[in-house]
Amino acid sequence: MSITAERKAEVIKTNANKAGDTGSPEVQVAILSERINNLTEHFKSHVKDNHSRRGS
Repeated sequence: MSITAERKAEVIKTNANKAGDTGSPEVQVAILSERINNLTEHFKSHVKDNHSRRGS
């Protein structure tokens, strides 16, 4: 359910303001949005997965 290291690096690369930028708001929002999208797709196919719905 969490994003892979390769996907996270790709998201950081596309949204970074400069090389090595991982803490800017743009990058942080992009990473969180990616996680939310992954969870949304997971819950569409696993409707009864209440444990993950409540977890971190």
